[in-house]
Amino acid sequence: MSFEWHRMYKHEEQIERDVFERVSEQILEHYGRENLADLTEAQWEEIFKWQAKCVSEYSPMNIGFSNCYNHWENENE
Repeated sequence: MSFEWHRMYKHEEQIERDVFERVSEQILEHYGRENLADLTEAQWEEIFKWQAKCVSEYSPMNIGFSNCYNHWENENE
């Protein structure tokens, strides 16, 4: 019998939620904010500069940074 993993997407979704929560928690704590929508473009530029310097391109944390930024963009349209 070949290997199967039914509903693997459920695990992937949970991992993405977990990473989003961890990244957003660190960002909000650092900037003393309660909501990602309250961040400024300058703060996001600072975050991205740090991310490019300190986070491996293969790090799963990049998904969290991307999802946090997407959340910020959606809230500030």
